[in-house]
Amino acid sequence: MKKVMVSLNSIDKVKTFVKDVSQFDCDFDLISGRYVIDAKSMLGIFSLDLSRPIELTIHADDAKADEIIEALKIYLA
Repeated sequence: MKKVMVSLNSIDKVKTFVKDVSQFDCDFDLISGRYVIDAKSMLGIFSLDLSRPIELTIHADDAKADEIIEALKIYLA
């Protein structure tokens, strides 16, 4: 499991982020304050405060998580 901060400050970014994380066969959580949202849920993401970076938790082994982080680097805060 790895954690990184992501910035999803536009509608287009949210759409492409959900499409990109949905390609991977593991679980992702977005954590903003006390809220934990499935990162593959576009509706859930829009319920968060998107003006600030959000913590992304990747539930995969370290090697796979590193590969995922590389694929998602355009979203990193």
